[in-house]
Amino acid sequence: MKPTTLPRVLPGFTLSLGYTISYLSLIVLIPLAAVFIKTSTMPLDAFWQAVTAPRVLASYRLSFGMALLAAAINSVFGLLLAWSLVRYRFPGKRLVDTLVDLPFALPTAVAGIALTALYAGNGWIGQYLEPLGLKVAFGPLGVLVALVFIGLPFVVRTV
Repeated sequence: MKPTTLPRVLPGFTLSLGYTISYLSLIVLIPLAAVFIKTSTMPLDAFWQAVTAPRVLASYRLSFGMALLAAAINSVFGLLLAWSLVRYRFPGKRLVDTLVDLPFALPTAVAGIALTALYAGNGWIGQYLEPLGLKVAFGPLGVLVALVFIGLPFVVRTV
């Protein structure tokens, strides 16, 4: 008796998989391989000097420090927001629920430009913060605001 084959759930799977792997190779894997190849030609002391330069260490501190702080903020406020959206009824609940999804709808570059425009010295919010000595745009605080903005929906929707 010949086994019956079920129809495929994803029609054109081989074509889409081929396109995806080609795109992934062009955008991610080839540049990443070039970085590793270029790095492997460096002597070990030159490599160590490059990764421990003061500017590089400052970028590590900024990136990892702000990411850790944003994750902590998103954990607390994302949990509270998710809890409130699930457990309670309040006026504007649908609006808040929609606003949570806003970073999903915006491309990352658009979100960055919008946040910069809002928090710049002449922006809607930045014009009130700069006289108080808070420079948000183009600084570590701006990086934190952007990371919290982008990461909060992931926490809310996961919880």
